[in-house]
Amino acid sequence: RLFMSTNRKLVYFFGGGATEGRFDMKDLLGGKGAGLAGMSRSGAPVPEGFTITTDVCRKYYFSSESRLFKAVPGFKKQFDEGLEKLEKVSGKKLGDPSNPLLVSVRSGAKFSMPGMMDTILNLGLNSSCVEGSAALTGDRRFALDSYRRFIQMFADVVRDTGKERFEEILDAEVRRVGVSSDRELNEVSLERVVERYKDLYRVLTKDEFPEDPREQLIAAIEAVFRSWKNARAVTYRKANNISDKLCTACNVQKMVFGNMGADCGTGVGFTRDPASGEKVFYGEYLANAQGEDVVAGIRTPLPISNLAETHPKANRDLIKITKRLEKKYRDMQDFEFTVEQKKLYILQTRVGKRTPLAELRIAVDMVREKLITKQEALLRVRPESLDQLLKPIFDAEERKNHRVLAKGLPAGPGAASGRIFFTAEAAVAAAPRGPVLLLRAETNPDDIAGMMAAEGILTATGGLTSHAAVVGRGMGKVCVVGCGAVRIDGLSVHIAGHRFEAGDYLSLDGFTGEVIEDEVSTQPSDILQILLGKMDPKESPIFAYYEQLMKWADQTRRLGVRANADRPEEALVARALGAEGIGLCRTEHMFFGEKRISRVLAMIVAQTPQERRQALDALYPMQKKDFKEILKAMEDLPVTIRTLDPPLHEFLPHDNEEAERRARAANLDPNAVWEASRRLKETNPMLGHRGCRLGTTHPEITEMQAGAVLAAVAELREEGVKTYPEIMIPLVGTAAEFKGQAKIVRDASERASGKRKGGYKLGTMIEVPRATLVAGEISETADFFSFGTNDLTQMVFGYSRDDYGKFIDAYLDKGILPMDPFQTIDREGVGRLVKLALDEARKLNPKFKAGVCGEHGGDPASIGFFHEIGLDYVSCSPYRVPAARLAAAQAVVAGKNGGEPDK
Repeated sequence: RLFMSTNRKLVYFFGGGATEGRFDMKDLLGGKGAGLAGMSRSGAPVPEGFTITTDVCRKYYFSSESRLFKAVPGFKKQFDEGLEKLEKVSGKKLGDPSNPLLVSVRSGAKFSMPGMMDTILNLGLNSSCVEGSAALTGDRRFALDSYRRFIQMFADVVRDTGKERFEEILDAEVRRVGVSSDRELNEVSLERVVERYKDLYRVLTKDEFPEDPREQLIAAIEAVFRSWKNARAVTYRKANNISDKLCTACNVQKMVFGNMGADCGTGVGFTRDPASGEKVFYGEYLANAQGEDVVAGIRTPLPISNLAETHPKANRDLIKITKRLEKKYRDMQDFEFTVEQKKLYILQTRVGKRTPLAELRIAVDMVREKLITKQEALLRVRPESLDQLLKPIFDAEERKNHRVLAKGLPAGPGAASGRIFFTAEAAVAAAPRGPVLLLRAETNPDDIAGMMAAEGILTATGGLTSHAAVVGRGMGKVCVVGCGAVRIDGLSVHIAGHRFEAGDYLSLDGFTGEVIEDEVSTQPSDILQILLGKMDPKESPIFAYYEQLMKWADQTRRLGVRANADRPEEALVARALGAEGIGLCRTEHMFFGEKRISRVLAMIVAQTPQERRQALDALYPMQKKDFKEILKAMEDLPVTIRTLDPPLHEFLPHDNEEAERRARAANLDPNAVWEASRRLKETNPMLGHRGCRLGTTHPEITEMQAGAVLAAVAELREEGVKTYPEIMIPLVGTAAEFKGQAKIVRDASERASGKRKGGYKLGTMIEVPRATLVAGEISETADFFSFGTNDLTQMVFGYSRDDYGKFIDAYLDKGILPMDPFQTIDREGVGRLVKLALDEARKLNPKFKAGVCGEHGGDPASIGFFHEIGLDYVSCSPYRVPAARLAAAQAVVAGKNGGEPDK
């Protein structure tokens, strides 16, 4: 009911001077219907039709009735009125043998879901209407070809028969008469195909193919609505965080034909290059074809520039109209068009899918062109797109040693190496074992799961607007299409005379379209190399755009952004990417390595405090060196160092053989090591002897670490290096726990550097639910909080982070949870506790500092929540820092705009 419009209008007409909808009605008309309404109002040549609203789809799903007219009261009357108006405006009538109206029936959700739902073309044809169409056009071959296409689409979409058996009939006829493709089949052959299609339909469905066009139309509309819940659409929505509750509209539109002869054609285009973002008229065109021939990748189309030669007037009109549409809607447009007997028709316009590189460039360029504001530009770039731009590229030197096998069209930039597989199912199954590439003659919507699982996609046919290109581009996948040298044969592929089996390695360059033999190693992205001073900014066409967007983001955001880093090299990368400090340095990661683990083992097996201190004394200089290097790398920025968190058993061997080997390396008694492993093993270690509990029972560990931090600080200050260390006690649940650990740190401070005091802050990691409830009491002696939302989520839900994968998919599918709470913060539960703790702390000190250092610190949706409740900073992995900076800025803009639309 929340999504149900109170407007009782269920059908909106467009075209013919009687357009009822508007471009801003996407919630009700869907993106496609709103685009058709907007174009019609602006005077673009749009074939007439009507849009059935998303309300009808929702009511259809909520009803127990299976038939549409019964399920949605009042719809039949408005449908009849819309159809009557279409017949009047077009001068044709549905089912009239002498002058038949043929329509397309297309889905159209609020957010673009290319190829995920169903479409039916040429609807209205039957045994008599096909002859009427032949008489009207003077081309019986065209009428029969349209009829066979309609039978196949109707069978597949409405009756769920699949397309393969129909394709086999068509291919068999092509072979029988000895032509190269179905375009060369004559009337006699097409008559044979139509009859065989009808026979197959009867076999597969146990029904005759429907002759009543009105029956055809109602069945098609119901099928389009049902396709909202098909497997590929559900998968796509889940991957793109689109709500299942939105539902789809349905557009019924008069057919125009690009396959009526040489003076006809069809194409797909963009007002800018969707791969690079360059401001050029961009697209593809097929002569004498229908739209699905282009988007399905069945034929490799020609560049749209060919239209200027074959249809100069239509080309001029198309450029003029689409430029006007981009200016009107202030974004790159993705449009479909048909030329019917030299006359241009625009079938669709929508905001175009684009690569991350293009997304960035278009947003910045449109500000410079004064089409959008800086704030709008910040919302136009997805934070995950910045993650994509920081992905590695092929190592230039190593690449020289690998043979380029073939070259296709570069549809999705980036570098991808992996084992090749030829079906979506195989790619999904293999992906957990390492990177995979999906190779297909052409992809179709049923391949969506395999495309998601793959690092890269390669197709033999199709163009830059084919299904593989559009969907792959939207996913940020490396994608090469239309590679004619690729010939897939079962579970192997032939490429330029070379044969490769499923599981063999290939590499794809999405910048050049090259297919490369074997696995090629990668190097950091251009942006990262420039930021690290290893590359001249002039060598990268995108860096200036990145720098400009980040400048706008930093001028806009309120939240600080730090990085989780444990080593100096990580800290340097984080700093280069714009981190304003380290929000979490995990000291346990410094304990591994052959020399260090030996000292840790000696500390664990120690029988007396004196022996333990002796082992810790050996670790001390190593820890001091670690802290000194990481503090120096982050000079003049805060560094939050967490004392030892995991239980000691994590450092111990798992079996007797390993215990003996590691004991010898550490010059220890193997029996003592194995005995310690058995003694310290815990039933539930995440709730066990770890964090401040470990520091309480073994205060000398906290003492050593605090002393090492403070000594490192003292030495750096002597060297003139400004440092801002923050020592953080993990897993505190009571004020007394924190006070006990704080005393150890402060005592260490008294002893460090000639009893020099101060120069550091002391805080705690809030990750135990009880700590959020007594946060006010803890804040009396703490300088800061950092919310460890990983453990906090685990304890609030009672879900083991190691085991919840066994049921989380079922919970998401059944709607028990709206999202994975370990990826996006649970606002109602975990988030509420975070806000409660923050409010309690700020009652005592309004300027009390608090941040987040869990995985949620890099999640854009969670960052929006942390901004709303007033946290000071988020901390995330180094490579997510740019995305977090952008998300923090978007939170400010969205707050001023009243929030972004729900997906």
